[in-house]
Amino acid sequence: MRYTGPSCRQCRREGTKLFLKGTKCFTEKCPVERRPYAPGQHGQNTARRRKTSEYAKQLREKQKIKRIYGLSEKQFRNTFERVTTLPGITGHNLLAALESRLDNMVYRMGFAASRKAARQLIRHGHVEVNARSVDIPSYLVKPGQEIRVRQKSREITFIQASMDQASRGAPLTWLAVDRDTFSGRMLERPQRANIPIAAQEQLVVELYSK
Repeated sequence: MRYTGPSCRQCRREGTKLFLKGTKCFTEKCPVERRPYAPGQHGQNTARRRKTSEYAKQLREKQKIKRIYGLSEKQFRNTFERVTTLPGITGHNLLAALESRLDNMVYRMGFAASRKAARQLIRHGHVEVNARSVDIPSYLVKPGQEIRVRQKSREITFIQASMDQASRGAPLTWLAVDRDTFSGRMLERPQRANIPIAAQEQLVVELYSK
């Protein structure tokens, strides 16, 4: 099942910002800044526990990546199984597949402040791929395909606010975004060096390979 509780609780559990709440993550209201320890009654004692086992490290890294992209365990595992048949480094292929999801692409292009918000846009029919409406967040975008916000949806306030916020960040080399037409394209399959995720994906490969 997909996690439906407070997003910030997940960030505190992983001990780092997962950027699940859009602009709130960049303000002093971010709970990770205010309470930099795990949630729960014994959260502040976490740092004083015994040395973490290798399995625990692998599990935590899997949970962190899964939470960043907002996937259920089944979705994440299915994505991993699919990329194991591809040539190249499995961990890199895993992140490339996650980055190619339509919900992530809508977020990366700045049309939504978070991946969760991007999923809502997609499910409500506000997003088109190659001029056709697509309401499946897990749809895998291929290089060259155009993603755009539907004409009638471009006046939605939070879409415009998200684009204003996104314009302040550094663009990704494998994406081209035209803010005037509310559209963008994947120029090429994302490479690991160009995916801005602080993760040790090899630990996930080791976990699932046992």
